[in-house]
Amino acid sequence: MTNETLTKPTKREYLRETEIKYKEYISPSLARLLKFSGYGTVEMKAEGCYVEDPGGEKYLDCAGGYGVFSLGHRHPRVIAAVKDQLDKIALSAKVFYNRLMADLAEQLAIITPGNLKYTFFCNSGAEAVEGAIKLARLKTGRTKIVAADNAFHGKTLGALSATGRDLLKKPFSPLLPEVIHVPFGDIEALETAVDEHTAAVIMEPVQGEGGIMVAPGGYLQAVRQICDKHNALFIADEVQTGFGRTGKMFAVEHWNVVPDILCLAKALGGGVMPIGAFVGTPEVWEAFKENPIIHTTTFGGNELACRAGLETIKVLQEENLVENSNKMGELLKSGLEEIKNKFPNIVAEVRGMGLMIGVELAQEKFGGSVIMEMAKRRVIGVYTLNKPKVIRFEPPLIITEEEVKMCLDAFLEAAEATAHRLG
Repeated sequence: MTNETLTKPTKREYLRETEIKYKEYISPSLARLLKFSGYGTVEMKAEGCYVEDPGGEKYLDCAGGYGVFSLGHRHPRVIAAVKDQLDKIALSAKVFYNRLMADLAEQLAIITPGNLKYTFFCNSGAEAVEGAIKLARLKTGRTKIVAADNAFHGKTLGALSATGRDLLKKPFSPLLPEVIHVPFGDIEALETAVDEHTAAVIMEPVQGEGGIMVAPGGYLQAVRQICDKHNALFIADEVQTGFGRTGKMFAVEHWNVVPDILCLAKALGGGVMPIGAFVGTPEVWEAFKENPIIHTTTFGGNELACRAGLETIKVLQEENLVENSNKMGELLKSGLEEIKNKFPNIVAEVRGMGLMIGVELAQEKFGGSVIMEMAKRRVIGVYTLNKPKVIRFEPPLIITEEEVKMCLDAFLEAAEATAHRLG
């Protein structure tokens, strides 16, 4: 044995050391939450659809970083592109032209729907939403924002104001004034809320943290029409749904709707680099004409992130991952429906699009048990933030039929164990 082997901590020791450091230097409350989440281990490595702990145990990642890992973990092409870029320039000097940022903006103009053309790059989805709200207010000269109940747009001040859950908002009140929430999918309520004072309506085509709630037929078209009627802007938040997650490159394409501003993040970095963006039409972007640096960011659009974004788009297109999202999504959803039929006292509903699927449980208390039982079978599952009764399935778009079966087998056994314990 080498000295390194003798001194290397065991899996349990490594976990204990990490728990102590969380308690001492990060958050004692978060340490407790993670300890009782059902996983009780530390992530050490990741590759493709799997995350590995210090003991070498591999977990099938069916949560996918809440939409981040659409290409899986450490996709070799994105890793190679970023490594190559490190030998050239990593962060922008901000005083020269940035060719990679220009190239990525061009690609987004090509692949986004309609006349969306100009892009501002940032670092996260919340930043993208903040920028979109600012642009809408700047363009219209108005301050009122209309959003949906149960929506999730981020936790920074403006984004949190548009988020539709009081539990997250009340401790930070007062937030932005004149932010109105309406029931998601209720056209009549939207018509009542939007008026001549409205700067923008912000909507997710599929509410992610709200429980994987898909916009009803005709709803997004109505959003577009109501916005046009009152000269308000339509902001589509596709931070979680964008880049193939729902079986289209962008979810709004299911309804043939073009927003004025499109918010993006998560999957754009290929699971390797953090990057966010909001894309707008030329008409909206005129608001930046007089002062193009009225909204800026230090790290947004840096070369490393843009290189990752460019390679991500190529991989999505060349590896036909949007099509795979549709195919594997249908397989996963139909399998979950079968499990629902076997355990109707545990599973109430299955819904979603592509590889963005929500399983609503009959009772909220079942969630912890199901997730824990899935973890025992080395499959990662998580609930949605605004609706803990719903377990989400957002695996990488590279998932195979065999891995879908692994996921379904784990969920079936988890439902069965939960029925015996709690049902």
